[in-house]
Amino acid sequence: MYPVRQKRGEEMKEAMLYGLLASVFFALTFLLNRSMNLSGGYWLWGASLRYLFMLPILWVIVKKQNEDKAILQEIRAHPVPWVLWSTVGFGLFYAPMCMASCYGESWFVAATWQITIVAGVLLTPLFGGKIPVKNLLCSAIILVGIFLLQLSHLDGLKAGGSLMALVLILVAGVSYPLGNREMMAICPPGFSTVQRVFGMTLCSMPFWVPCSLCAGITHGVPGAGQICQSLSVAVFSSVIATLLFFEATNLVKHNPKQLAVVEATQAGEVLFTLLGGVLFLQDSLPTASGMLGICVVVIGMILNSLAG
Repeated sequence: MYPVRQKRGEEMKEAMLYGLLASVFFALTFLLNRSMNLSGGYWLWGASLRYLFMLPILWVIVKKQNEDKAILQEIRAHPVPWVLWSTVGFGLFYAPMCMASCYGESWFVAATWQITIVAGVLLTPLFGGKIPVKNLLCSAIILVGIFLLQLSHLDGLKAGGSLMALVLILVAGVSYPLGNREMMAICPPGFSTVQRVFGMTLCSMPFWVPCSLCAGITHGVPGAGQICQSLSVAVFSSVIATLLFFEATNLVKHNPKQLAVVEATQAGEVLFTLLGGVLFLQDSLPTASGMLGICVVVIGMILNSLAG
């Protein structure tokens, strides 16, 4: 009995470490998007390049695991829903997110992005479930935190940008869980996460290719710096962070309470983004109401995870 308990304790520590590392890599998405904007990179190039780089990386992974033929057959059998919901889940999620980074500090975008948790709860009835009351209450806490963040940006010229960022993140926050949940329902039960993500990336190309052409026509070719940073987002966030997080949850999947704690480590991405933005991008520090808002959002995220 004792060796089993000790083993599970070690697994929990390992899962927590993986979860925190994943939140660091997820935070890099917000930091790199903000960095690209500050250095003059066009937001539409940043959005398009991430998925253009993701496609060959994921292709290599599914090819190596001999999972490519099954996903391609599934897409050929049901092309319309695959393209539609992949475009919603990836295109209408990431393009607005990148545009939002033009209007506020990286920590502001990262914290406001947690509105996707609220959207996920409210979308539950569309998939045959009931809205969980506990999660809805936690979502209300997150909304209070986001409101406090908005208050911190109501001075002078920041107000218009803050409102625009909120609208863009709201679109992204609804599109991401909607597209992904629809795709989880469409995918056959035996499909792996990598297969689903690869299939969605491939089927979102009808959105990203025209976007990249538009970016090229209006702003020319992207600079070397933006290309490198976009590749970093694709590798760090889309591959490394995702694999770390899924490994973390897999280690403790036998224990719902431990699983909830590991999921709550993703609150760290808000704090890591704040720290990285202030240290490396010269982002302005949050005001008192902004700092309170970040704390409330993080508390809401943790409570939401534990309530599940």
